[in-house]
Amino acid sequence: MHVYLPIAEISVDIFLLIGLGAAVGILSGVFGVGGGFLMTPLLMFIGVPPAVAVGSGANLLVATSITGVLAHWRRRSVDFKMGGVLLVGGVIGSTIGVFLFQKLQSIGQVDVVIGLSYVVFLGVIGSLMFFESVRSIARKRRGTAQRGKLHTHIWVHGLPFKMRFHKSRLYVSALLPLAVGAFVGLLAAIMGVGGGFIMVPAMIYLIGMPTSVVAGTSLFQILFVVMNVTLMQSWLNQTVDIILAVLMLVGSVVGVQLGTRLGNKLPGEQFRVLLAVLVLATCAGILFELVATPNFPYSITIQTGMK
Repeated sequence: MHVYLPIAEISVDIFLLIGLGAAVGILSGVFGVGGGFLMTPLLMFIGVPPAVAVGSGANLLVATSITGVLAHWRRRSVDFKMGGVLLVGGVIGSTIGVFLFQKLQSIGQVDVVIGLSYVVFLGVIGSLMFFESVRSIARKRRGTAQRGKLHTHIWVHGLPFKMRFHKSRLYVSALLPLAVGAFVGLLAAIMGVGGGFIMVPAMIYLIGMPTSVVAGTSLFQILFVVMNVTLMQSWLNQTVDIILAVLMLVGSVVGVQLGTRLGNKLPGEQFRVLLAVLVLATCAGILFELVATPNFPYSITIQTGMK
């Protein structure tokens, strides 16, 4: 049974969309990732325009982030002061990103930029995940697994405008979380992702936050940033397809529950390797789409404003 997506301007099988949402939800439950960095490429693969995939993917993340924030709030594992500073940076970065998105769309380059962004970030992150997971497995087999320091003090920790964050037991420059939040906000606008795959490592290794409050604080910031992205993308660029987002949300809610149960029964290191392979395969698919000769190498469009 097909449904017409008015913003994407294509007709897609309903069960395919629900199935994609469920698949990403299962991956989220098994691997503990948000799934946004896989959702957008999958939508692009089934023919959804990249700009609509980004806008609708951000809309989906709003719903999935609310549950996580409430759960961490009940466990008192959210540093709201740190989250507020990250949020200020995130709103600034995401607002700039949406206007940049609009500019790229007006000159017809937004699809290329989205594709290249995913190739670069998925390639780098997938490679790092793969080699780190393989190294961890090798050390475990040799019985030489070591636990290093979470972070070291570098020049960024000497920046001015220091603030005390009691929940995280930190006294650091506010410029550091502002910059991290702004960068992740920019990614949210351009790539339609929450940015947790960059936010969480930055909070642990760069800012130095304890892991007990990282996940909740990250979700708190991501929730409001993707809300800002969704509203601005809908208002300025009209790239949010609510029908697409709702159908995938139905599948992802079910998938997350299944993935969480499955993840508790599976070994961690081997499945991190599989996740890395999946990320690299997605990266290769996007790269192929960018360099392959299209079926219709020429198109005719009407240019407005020409004299």
